[in-house]
Amino acid sequence: MKKILLITTLLTASVCAFAQKNTSQSYIEQFKDNAIAIMHQTGIPASIILGIAMHESGNGNSKIAKNLNNQFGVKGGGGAVYYSNKKKVKSAYKRYDSILDSFADFARIMTERKQFSHLATSLTQYDYEKWVKGIQRSGYASSRKWGSQVLGIIRKYELNELDQQAPTETETIESKPLAQNNQ
Repeated sequence: MKKILLITTLLTASVCAFAQKNTSQSYIEQFKDNAIAIMHQTGIPASIILGIAMHESGNGNSKIAKNLNNQFGVKGGGGAVYYSNKKKVKSAYKRYDSILDSFADFARIMTERKQFSHLATSLTQYDYEKWVKGIQRSGYASSRKWGSQVLGIIRKYELNELDQQAPTETETIESKPLAQNNQ
């Protein structure tokens, strides 16, 4: 009986945690290891990955983040549909099966699309300011304030400290799969 009560309590706590609004700190804690792993796979700074995701998704609280698992405001995918307040919403944003898929697609866009791939070959994981400026100049966002807003997030939460993290010996890129963070 105690085991059932404990399991019920844990499940209830988990459901309540998902229903609550993400804070900046909780978002960072939830996804920093994924960002660091992607950094070591691709050379894209973890600060860039997290800073842009936090900005574009409102720390995972935006409608497209919650309904489409889209953390980066990536458009495309044939018009994803979701329901909001019992109304069908057709979106220009891409739907992902998981939040991790959104992170992986962002890394793919940055390393494979011609307009961004030059950044990965010319900058290091320590050049977060140049990455932001290069991404903005390459047309990622239309707002003139976008770059300074992303840099503000990186600086406020000291995300650039994540860029200094070396992979551990037990955590090689090939052997450690990224944590699945479905919501």
